[in-house]
Amino acid sequence: MKKIAVFCGASSGFDPVYTQEAKKMGKILTEKGITVIFGGGKVGMMGALADEILSLQGDITGIIPHFLRHEEVEHDKVKNMLVSKGMSDRKITISKMVDGYIAMPGGFGTLDEVMEVLTLGQLHIEHKPIGFLNTKGFFNPLIQQFDLMVKEGFLKQENRDMVLIDENPERLLKKMENYIPPKVSKMIDTVATIKPSKK
Repeated sequence: MKKIAVFCGASSGFDPVYTQEAKKMGKILTEKGITVIFGGGKVGMMGALADEILSLQGDITGIIPHFLRHEEVEHDKVKNMLVSKGMSDRKITISKMVDGYIAMPGGFGTLDEVMEVLTLGQLHIEHKPIGFLNTKGFFNPLIQQFDLMVKEGFLKQENRDMVLIDENPERLLKKMENYIPPKVSKMIDTVATIKPSKK
């Protein structure tokens, strides 16, 4: 993995451990020579992640929608800052650039981004590892929901297994490096090869 997108909060949360883990993740990714793609903000965990990478002279690229480019949000020290038309365009740009994704604690935006890439993996549109850094058990309720989806027949176990989770950044990255995507099901393979009829 040469480029990883990191999804995380524009807030720091109430516990300082979240900011500490954002900095730790930035340090580890920089030491591994991995380029980080992030939301382009200078606030919250996003800002802490970027600041740590910049302090270590690591490689980081921000992708920010034009409507968030005001003084209080955009990280003015990130030289490589791409501007998208909107949120959907940002997701497409990120998808084209990265080899994997990491979700750290955050709010609706973080969940929106990581759920979309999980869906892309489920549909075999992408085959990239998706890691959840489970600081303080933050994602435990979400993982329980995924397990309930499997139990009740709404999610296949092979797709549930796409969710790579660990509270330790180094172990999480190792899981991502060793990730093997689920095989394409016959149904999806058939649908993908169907050609529209000519009228």
